[in-house]
Amino acid sequence: MDGDRPDEFTLIQRYFAPLANDPGSLGLTDDAAVLTPEAGHDLVLTKDMLAADIHFFSEDAPEAIAAKALRVNLSDLAAKGARPRGYLMGLALPADWTETWLERFCKGLAADQAAYDVQLLGGDTIRSGNGLQISITAIGEVETGKTVRRSGASPGDILFVSGTIGDAAAGLEVRLHPQFSHDHDLTESEELHILDRYLLPRPRTRLAGLITRFASAALDVSDGLIADCGHMAKASAVDITIDVGQVPFSGALQHLKVKSPQYFARCLNGGDDYEILASVPAGEAAAFQQAAQAAGCPVAEIGRVEQGPGDVHLTEAGKPFRLDSDSGFRHF
Repeated sequence: MDGDRPDEFTLIQRYFAPLANDPGSLGLTDDAAVLTPEAGHDLVLTKDMLAADIHFFSEDAPEAIAAKALRVNLSDLAAKGARPRGYLMGLALPADWTETWLERFCKGLAADQAAYDVQLLGGDTIRSGNGLQISITAIGEVETGKTVRRSGASPGDILFVSGTIGDAAAGLEVRLHPQFSHDHDLTESEELHILDRYLLPRPRTRLAGLITRFASAALDVSDGLIADCGHMAKASAVDITIDVGQVPFSGALQHLKVKSPQYFARCLNGGDDYEILASVPAGEAAAFQQAAQAAGCPVAEIGRVEQGPGDVHLTEAGKPFRLDSDSGFRHF
């Protein structure tokens, strides 16, 4: 089987070198890239790993797998206020990989590189002993000293989130249980929406500049809204109160909230949203919301930051709101 496929160096030149147009990549002809940040800027680095049948389904389209692997990293950069500059990729291919699959995977990367103005800088390709695995290290730039961390939230801040919450987790439920939509009375359009949100995250890169301008703390919602609010609360040593009635939901999640509260609770904190959660000083809140709307990436006010030891509280219509499930995603 292997005799019909290119060796490692031919594979690199045929499929990956065309993606490496930044001068720092050295055309993938060396063992390392050379990257010089723009004057007056810091480099911001983040890494996410994805494994087949853990973070995506092995039968998913190669283009979609490539896009998800890159986009979850771009989401992390956006939450720090960083503009994407480039990325390194480790690719562990299963024993039965084909050139057709790899060609489609690289087409997916090429499309997202053009869409998000980011370039491949280097990486490594090996054979996997346990299914497809992708590790991407994304590198971004932000003005010196302006990286926004999760630890800067202060009492009195307003909490915002972009997009809608819970769709990806609902889409996963559909993938795992094909009767899910029928059992919970979701329409065809609602099902298609949540499936798309699971398969293809939407990194909110348009918010990056506004995060550095307005936010005191930020992170992307990957583990689940409540779990990630908990990360911010603990890192900042504050309490956070979320008004569930103000959290933005798609039609599918609004439907589940009424028809299937248990599944709604699971999806609310299910993770994989890749939206931006930002804590903004009250005096800047209106300007931030207006600027986000103008940037084509609206945000919703969902809560407040208060003095406290690092807890998260849920309310709705002024009353405590309890979830049956609030643990968020965990790898182990």
